[in-house]
Amino acid sequence: MAFVTRFAPSPTGYLHKGHAFSALTAWSAAQSVGGRFLLRIEDTDFTRCRPEYEAAVLEDLVWLGLDWEQPVRRQSEHRAEYDAALERLRDMGVLYRCFRTRKELMALAGVAPHADDPNDPHAFSYGPPSADDEAERLARGEAFAWRLSLDAARERLGDLNALTWVEERVRPGIHHAEPERLGDMVVGRKDIGAGYIIAAVLDDALQGVTHVIRGEDLIEVTSVQRVLQALLDLPTPVYRHHPLLLGPDGKRYAKRDKSVTLAELRASGVTPQALRAELGF
Repeated sequence: MAFVTRFAPSPTGYLHKGHAFSALTAWSAAQSVGGRFLLRIEDTDFTRCRPEYEAAVLEDLVWLGLDWEQPVRRQSEHRAEYDAALERLRDMGVLYRCFRTRKELMALAGVAPHADDPNDPHAFSYGPPSADDEAERLARGEAFAWRLSLDAARERLGDLNALTWVEERVRPGIHHAEPERLGDMVVGRKDIGAGYIIAAVLDDALQGVTHVIRGEDLIEVTSVQRVLQALLDLPTPVYRHHPLLLGPDGKRYAKRDKSVTLAELRASGVTPQALRAELGF
């Protein structure tokens, strides 16, 4: 079986060392077995993605010495495909509109909202609104998110914990899906249509990705992606979640923390060879 993997950054900011580590991990894995390495730009959220960030991503990856197959797939150019999948899920009856804001959901759950990605799906959900409440909110033109109903998915698929995937690095072996850990995740929004989680599983299938190599912070999301794969009749790739790169303060590199970017490292005189060596490549 051919080995196909990808690096799929979202152009909502500039790349940092953590991104470099993840990209090099996937690229090196493909190189080591004579496989294929793809670059995908996950820019479904047009409210936060910027052309200048995408240009910087390409510049940084070339500077690191990476190469990839052409053409680069940009999710913003394929929105109709993702929205069709969202509509298919709606027709199955496994989605519902959620009018609560992220802040409201966090407050109800008794925790403080994170200050990073406002589109990051979260575990806290309180089920669909009543028909009357939904009608009133729609009439007022209120914003809403589309959430995947695990109860409805369970009625359609049976025991969701019976869904499995192969993990090659974090607790290697057969993993059983535990989507209840994240609850009814957001899979789309009124203003942008289908979200990244639908786009990612569709693209992995379309591009023939056999191995998804990414940070271990995304391992829980795999359970929900596995449910979407089952609902949409998509193949399940092998997953390889790598440890996160930590900074001197012991925290993982993150855009929200304004981690030093690759562009800043380059401007300070750091060479790609030096950075690759520092990262273990």
